[in-house]
Amino acid sequence: MNAKDPLLAARGDDPLAGYRLAQEPFYRPARNEIALYEQAYRHRMPLILKGPTGCGKTRFVERMAWALRRPLITLACNEDMTASDLVGRYLLDADGTAWHDGPLTMAVRYGAICYLDEVVEARQDTTVVIHPLTDARRVLPLDKKGEVVHAHPDFQLVVSYNPGYQSSAKDMKPSTRQRFAALEFDYPDAATESDIVAHEAGIAPALAERLVTLAHSTRALKHHGLDEGASTRMLIYAGLLIRDGVSPADSCDMTITQALTDDPDTCQALKQLVQAKFAS
Repeated sequence: MNAKDPLLAARGDDPLAGYRLAQEPFYRPARNEIALYEQAYRHRMPLILKGPTGCGKTRFVERMAWALRRPLITLACNEDMTASDLVGRYLLDADGTAWHDGPLTMAVRYGAICYLDEVVEARQDTTVVIHPLTDARRVLPLDKKGEVVHAHPDFQLVVSYNPGYQSSAKDMKPSTRQRFAALEFDYPDAATESDIVAHEAGIAPALAERLVTLAHSTRALKHHGLDEGASTRMLIYAGLLIRDGVSPADSCDMTITQALTDDPDTCQALKQLVQAKFAS
């Protein structure tokens, strides 16, 4: 679908072919985030997407990569991730040792959007490698290889995190945070969220509306027994089970109640909410 970059066309291959989105991801904008992202990408500005789990941050990045006709390389960050997992390493092969680019290096070298999901889960000594990419230098030093990779003109770095789960041990350093622009995400309004749930789960709009009403009730319990309310993703999971014939009570218990909490009293309160929403 996407035309190859001139350099890659000349080489006759496309190292990022597997990262190009063939179809438009379904996404319903909540505000003006699409226009703001487009302006940020014009300047290849590094971006932070912050918002609760399951509110559509990843789907938004996928939608923008498709619209901008750029490959998307996504990494789910975790505390075991090392700098080598990002930039690459020497590996043994039939001819001895050979350098293998990591996903970040591939994005930088060939011009992809690199998306680091839940970046605060990675160790700070790992994420510091992105600093030279987020200022005017736009370079990635490969110390083990003795190479400095200058970012492809189309490269952009995007990271995300959930502020609700932040702690002093897992906070983004100011020296990192201030290198990014930021877009704040939240769950969409009820009508938009119902439309998303109905489309993604393949259920009737009326059922989607009930699920969204249930979600709003759980979100009101944030800091009153729950760290987070039901996400849009959870509603889609519940809708899929209900569509396949599982009762609403069992569907919501499996995908919402038991997923949100282990506390018996809170579980019981959530079950009562489900019963009230689906009593008729």
